[in-house]
Amino acid sequence: MRPRPYRRREFLALTGLTTLAAAGATGCGRASGRDGVPANTLRYQGWAGTVTPAELAEDLGYLDGLTLKWVGNTTSGPQDIQAAAAGDTDFGGAFNGAVVKMAAAKAPVQAVISYYGVDKERYSGFYVRADSPVRTARDLLGKRVAMNTLGAHAEAMLDTYLARAGLTAKEAAQVERIALPPVNTEQALRQGRVHVAVLTDILRDKALEHGGIRALFDDHELLGTFSAGTYVMADRYLERYPEQARAFVTGVGRALDWSRRTPREEVVARMVRIVRRRDRSEDTEPLRYWRSYGVARDGGRIAPGELSLWARWLERRGDIKADRVHIPDIYTNAFNRHPAPARGAASASPSARDRSGS
Repeated sequence: MRPRPYRRREFLALTGLTTLAAAGATGCGRASGRDGVPANTLRYQGWAGTVTPAELAEDLGYLDGLTLKWVGNTTSGPQDIQAAAAGDTDFGGAFNGAVVKMAAAKAPVQAVISYYGVDKERYSGFYVRADSPVRTARDLLGKRVAMNTLGAHAEAMLDTYLARAGLTAKEAAQVERIALPPVNTEQALRQGRVHVAVLTDILRDKALEHGGIRALFDDHELLGTFSAGTYVMADRYLERYPEQARAFVTGVGRALDWSRRTPREEVVARMVRIVRRRDRSEDTEPLRYWRSYGVARDGGRIAPGELSLWARWLERRGDIKADRVHIPDIYTNAFNRHPAPARGAASASPSARDRSGS
């Protein structure tokens, strides 16, 4: 039996997440009543200039009669999953460390499918100026590192890099972490306001085109290919609408696999059409730099190690207690019915949990 979930106010206090209203998005109802939202309509938040796997699945016709209802753009992964936990949306996605932290707060949600990750095509790099004296982890002591969100993917990668280099927790604390909007990070690095900038996707590629910077390390070099974030759904939604949840998760899994096997140019062209058709005054230029969603396993299936890795990280940081999370309770593959082809070790050797369909 899962422990009693905290009430909404307790959850917000423990996770340190902001409310949907405070973040400026437009919430719609609660999971308990959904204020008349049809069962086949799933409310969600998007990202400007981006086509998420869920949006791609809908456009491909893979959601089996479901409709997605955009209620605004999110400000971060942690905010997005808080919205799902609070009932303002029906699913949200974030870095797995944020999902584990939410689980430690006993939020009534479960991770249901991976939606982004790291591979040789999609990764975050930690960049310094070409003339920077910073060349090793120890050189970062007393330096400023700019990233989009604290306590999420980029900071986890930084802590992992420092720990692997042998720095103690006390030494690692001397590395200053600064949250900056991604669009301002390259400029801050070039102006010397920060010593390291975390750059990804189009911002990374454009910065490299400008020249004058070099990589200190990147997360693919650090950990290889892995799924890094999951979509979560509220327990109440999963219990009341299992068929809709199954259609959603299976459709997203199909879309992820479609994006893998389809020529990149065709995927990008479809994404551009999706953004233009939804007419939200978005720039389609970033889509032309899209390479991969980075999800490691076929159909977006979740592996327990993709969560336990960050549970240990949070424990070392003191953000959660060791007995606050039980990994099998955090996620489920039960709603994913997309038949994944046997392609690689991860698919050929599923965990016992995956074989049981849970």
